[in-house]
Amino acid sequence: MESKRTTFRLQDYSLYFAWIISVIATLGSLYFSEVKEFIPCELCWLQRIFMYPLAIILGIAAFYNETNLKKYVLPLSVIGGLISIYHYLVQKVPGFAGVKPCVQGVPCNTQYINWFGFVTIPFLALMAFTLISILMIILFIKDKKTS
Repeated sequence: MESKRTTFRLQDYSLYFAWIISVIATLGSLYFSEVKEFIPCELCWLQRIFMYPLAIILGIAAFYNETNLKKYVLPLSVIGGLISIYHYLVQKVPGFAGVKPCVQGVPCNTQYINWFGFVTIPFLALMAFTLISILMIILFIKDKKTS
């Protein structure tokens, strides 16, 4: 009797994982602002502008198993990731302290959380954007192989 062995392949589920990551990131940012009452700075708002649509776009794409969305998702995740890197540098690197991107409201170098000495809110956003970008590249490679 031959048993059928199923193997887990990340590329088969990359769209769903990207959607889950974007939903977690969106809900996390809402938790920090609405429950913990952390006021977002200007750079935080920019990161939200790039993350929130990803939760919707990836959700619809996952529902319809639409893999051609890479060209829409990848620019959003890369630009959002670049903003996150810059924001993280403003928070953690003293040389960037002189750069004042936030002119109104909360200063961008405010660290509401600092887990393990390096995990801040922009770092969490950067991880989400990076993972989504990697998953979209995996999806791109899978589509290239099948076409």
